[in-house]
Amino acid sequence: MHDLRGRYAQYQRDLFDDFLPFLERYVIDPEYGGFLCAVRPNGERVSDEKRTWYEGRGVWVFAYLFNNISREQRYLDIAAASIELLKRSKPNDPDELRPKLLNRDGTPASAADTEVYGDMFVAEGLAEFAKATGDGMFWDEARDLVFKCVRHYDRPDYHPSIGETYLGPGAQPFPGARIGGVWMVLIRTLSQMLDWRSDTDLEALLNRSITAFLDRHFNPRFRLFNELICHDLSHPENEYERLVYAGHSIETLWMILSEARRRSDDLLFDTAAAHFRRHCEVAWDRIYGGLFRNLIDVDRNIWTLDKTLFPHQEALIGSLLMIEETGDPWALEFHAELEMYTRMRFPLRCLNSPLWQLTGDRQVTPASDMVRVENYHQPRFLMLSLQAIERMIERKGRPRRGA
Repeated sequence: MHDLRGRYAQYQRDLFDDFLPFLERYVIDPEYGGFLCAVRPNGERVSDEKRTWYEGRGVWVFAYLFNNISREQRYLDIAAASIELLKRSKPNDPDELRPKLLNRDGTPASAADTEVYGDMFVAEGLAEFAKATGDGMFWDEARDLVFKCVRHYDRPDYHPSIGETYLGPGAQPFPGARIGGVWMVLIRTLSQMLDWRSDTDLEALLNRSITAFLDRHFNPRFRLFNELICHDLSHPENEYERLVYAGHSIETLWMILSEARRRSDDLLFDTAAAHFRRHCEVAWDRIYGGLFRNLIDVDRNIWTLDKTLFPHQEALIGSLLMIEETGDPWALEFHAELEMYTRMRFPLRCLNSPLWQLTGDRQVTPASDMVRVENYHQPRFLMLSLQAIERMIERKGRPRRGA
């Protein structure tokens, strides 16, 4: 990988000159704390609505930023203010999920959610905040949230409203489904929690999540991962058997790569790397470049043809992990091509905005109607890339294995 210092400086500018100043000016709520993410590329706010997802994610971002990139107190204060905001929507029943929507002051704006993602993102944020403050109370609360979410997820009638997300209007319900995206957030959250404090129950849950994803969501018929399988971990016998949400698969696989490195488990790393490469190659748009995210029907090769930013960032994280660990030649070539494509297509320079476009058509035609600021995937991509490149500079570009 050429010019590591130049790449490092570019990511520094992306984070500290572009992204964070925009968030601090337009998104971070100075009155109530938390994140007002319904903002246009020019900074115009279109709604005071807040979401539990984005609050938990934002807490993680600023706690992680403080812990790993820049130990400025204001970043920790931003995370703390969001945690205070979240207290206003904490359910009295410890087994009830948080509401999805919040008013600006943090009070609930909707009923309890039916999906576990909001509470899981809050858990991830609290666990990272515990590392920043040294206060294990936050880690303990995160642990309780994780097991609450698993209790919901393990119910045979767990009923996420996700079919239309992948298959479009008219998709049949899939109660009790096991979901790649749920294992994904479990894997990432648990990996980070265990990096700070050991816990045999969390370790067992992490092993369960990795095994479920790698062994049971994998479909040997076409060597890709199904996003949705049956509650008993068998493959469905309907249209969901042909569904591959490549964006989540790519994202989950880099998280397994990261966990494999934490464990020093070369076999797990190499297994995940092989799957990662295949999914990136299958999802690559051979006409216009970039990655598709949603393969609706494997057998008929029907894709959702929009381009979204997050799969590109997740694939960049994963390929950089492979470069750092083994110097994989495919990862080197793929990362360079994807980095060039992503920087050419997604930044909204034509709108004089420091933001990157979240979604667009197949050619990512610049769109001025974007009404949400991404407060998670973009900074996570930049921070993890900065850390990886810094480690590579310290080893003079040599891969970790054999360094």
